[in-house]
Amino acid sequence: MHDLRDVGEARLHLQRWLAKWAGKYGKLCDWVEANIEETWTYYRQPVSHQKHLKSTNVLEGLNQEFKRRALVVRIFPNEASCLRLVRALACEQDEEWLDGAAYLDLRPLREAEKPPLALAA
Repeated sequence: MHDLRDVGEARLHLQRWLAKWAGKYGKLCDWVEANIEETWTYYRQPVSHQKHLKSTNVLEGLNQEFKRRALVVRIFPNEASCLRLVRALACEQDEEWLDGAAYLDLRPLREAEKPPLALAA
């Protein structure tokens, strides 16, 4: 669905999909209908962000880094020590995302948040 151009096209595609599978997978189709609204948020984002949002590459990379660092330690004395390592790595990554090369250009989002000049006056 995320390869479609807009939410209207996606809704039409969803209706076709539901009609095709409702007889065989009724519970799944009911669940999809009840929870699909969260997915439409994707279409409210700038088009330049959509290609990044439909991929989990960044999250997978972060998980790989957690795994790599945990393998170096090998045995944690307790759960809290493992959590401290993961928290430190997450903070380090957050700083990298804030100060390093931008994964997403946030200017379109900032522009969308600005009130129109007519309303501001």
